[in-house]
Amino acid sequence: MDTIEAIKQQITANPIILYMKGSPNQPQCGFSARSSQALMECGERFAFVDVLSNPDIRAKLPEFANWPTFPQLWVAGELVGGCDIICEMHESGELKTLVQETATAQASAE
Repeated sequence: MDTIEAIKQQITANPIILYMKGSPNQPQCGFSARSSQALMECGERFAFVDVLSNPDIRAKLPEFANWPTFPQLWVAGELVGGCDIICEMHESGELKTLVQETATAQASAE
Protein backbone atom coordinates (compact mmCIF):
# COMPACT_ATOMS: atom_id res chain seq x y z
CA MET A 1 0.00 0.00 0.00
CA ASP A 2 1.46 3.36 -0.93
CA THR A 3 1.62 6.22 1.55
CA ILE A 4 -1.36 8.16 0.16
CA GLU A 5 -3.51 5.00 0.31
CA ALA A 6 -2.35 4.42 3.91
CA ILE A 7 -3.33 8.00 4.83
CA LYS A 8 -6.76 7.60 3.21
CA GLN A 9 -7.26 4.32 5.08
CA GLN A 10 -6.30 5.92 8.42
CA ILE A 11 -8.67 8.85 7.87
CA THR A 12 -11.51 6.51 6.85
CA ALA A 13 -10.96 4.05 9.71
CA ASN A 14 -10.70 6.70 12.44
CA PRO A 15 -13.53 9.22 12.79
CA ILE A 16 -11.24 11.50 14.86
CA ILE A 17 -7.54 11.43 14.02
CA LEU A 18 -4.75 13.85 14.84
CA TYR A 19 -1.54 13.84 12.83
CA MET A 20 1.00 15.30 15.23
CA LYS A 21 4.63 15.36 16.29
CA GLY A 22 4.96 12.87 19.12
CA SER A 23 2.02 11.43 21.04
CA PRO A 24 -0.71 13.03 23.15
CA ASN A 25 1.16 11.95 26.29
CA GLN A 26 4.57 12.99 24.94
CA PRO A 27 4.13 15.68 22.30
CA GLN A 28 7.31 16.75 20.54
CA CYS A 29 6.31 20.32 19.71
CA GLY A 30 4.25 23.05 21.36
CA PHE A 31 1.64 23.14 18.60
CA SER A 32 1.05 19.38 18.88
CA ALA A 33 0.92 19.70 22.69
CA ARG A 34 -1.75 22.41 22.58
CA SER A 35 -3.79 20.60 19.94
CA SER A 36 -3.75 17.22 21.64
CA GLN A 37 -4.57 18.82 25.00
CA ALA A 38 -7.60 20.60 23.48
CA LEU A 39 -8.77 17.30 21.98
CA MET A 40 -8.27 15.38 25.23
CA GLU A 41 -10.35 17.98 27.06
CA CYS A 42 -13.27 17.11 24.77
CA GLY A 43 -13.49 13.77 26.57
CA GLU A 44 -13.68 11.44 23.57
CA ARG A 45 -11.22 8.89 22.26
CA PHE A 46 -9.22 9.85 19.20
CA ALA A 47 -6.54 8.25 17.08
CA PHE A 48 -3.20 9.85 16.43
CA VAL A 49 -0.25 9.34 14.13
CA ASP A 50 3.24 10.46 15.13
CA VAL A 51 4.61 11.98 11.93
CA LEU A 52 8.13 12.02 13.39
CA SER A 53 8.20 8.22 13.43
CA ASN A 54 6.37 8.03 10.06
CA PRO A 55 8.52 10.10 7.68
CA ASP A 56 6.59 8.98 4.59
CA ILE A 57 3.33 10.27 6.08
CA ARG A 58 5.09 13.44 7.23
CA ALA A 59 6.23 14.02 3.64
CA LYS A 60 3.00 13.10 1.83
CA LEU A 61 0.18 14.30 4.10
CA PRO A 62 0.72 18.04 3.49
CA GLU A 63 0.47 17.37 -0.25
CA PHE A 64 -2.64 15.18 0.13
CA ALA A 65 -4.36 17.57 2.55
CA ASN A 66 -3.20 20.77 0.85
CA TRP A 67 -2.22 21.87 4.38
CA PRO A 68 1.50 22.46 4.94
CA THR A 69 1.93 22.10 8.70
CA PHE A 70 1.39 19.76 11.63
CA PRO A 71 -0.63 19.02 13.63
CA GLN A 72 -3.58 18.25 11.40
CA LEU A 73 -6.97 17.27 12.83
CA TRP A 74 -9.31 15.19 10.70
CA VAL A 75 -12.89 14.58 11.82
CA ALA A 76 -15.35 12.40 9.89
CA GLY A 77 -13.00 12.31 6.92
CA GLU A 78 -12.64 16.09 6.67
CA LEU A 79 -9.64 18.22 7.50
CA VAL A 80 -10.55 20.55 10.37
CA GLY A 81 -7.22 22.36 10.45
CA GLY A 82 -4.11 22.95 12.50
CA CYS A 83 -3.26 24.23 15.95
CA ASP A 84 -4.72 27.75 15.68
CA ILE A 85 -8.05 26.48 14.34
CA ILE A 86 -8.19 23.63 16.87
CA CYS A 87 -7.51 26.00 19.77
CA GLU A 88 -10.01 28.62 18.55
CA MET A 89 -12.67 25.93 18.18
CA HIS A 90 -11.82 24.59 21.64
CA GLU A 91 -12.17 28.03 23.24
CA SER A 92 -15.54 28.62 21.57
CA GLY A 93 -16.87 25.16 22.50
CA GLU A 94 -17.22 24.24 18.84
CA LEU A 95 -14.51 21.55 19.01
CA LYS A 96 -16.19 19.67 21.87
CA THR A 97 -19.52 19.72 20.03
CA LEU A 98 -17.95 18.45 16.79
CA VAL A 99 -15.94 15.72 18.53
CA GLN A 100 -18.85 14.53 20.68
CA GLU A 101 -21.29 14.48 17.75
CA THR A 102 -18.78 12.51 15.68
CA ALA A 103 -18.11 10.03 18.50
CA THR A 104 -21.85 9.57 19.10
CA ALA A 105 -22.51 9.00 15.39
CA GLN A 106 -19.67 6.47 15.26
CA ALA A 107 -20.94 4.61 18.34
CA SER A 108 -24.47 4.34 16.93
CA ALA A 109 -23.10 3.10 13.58
CA GLU A 110 -21.24 0.22 15.24
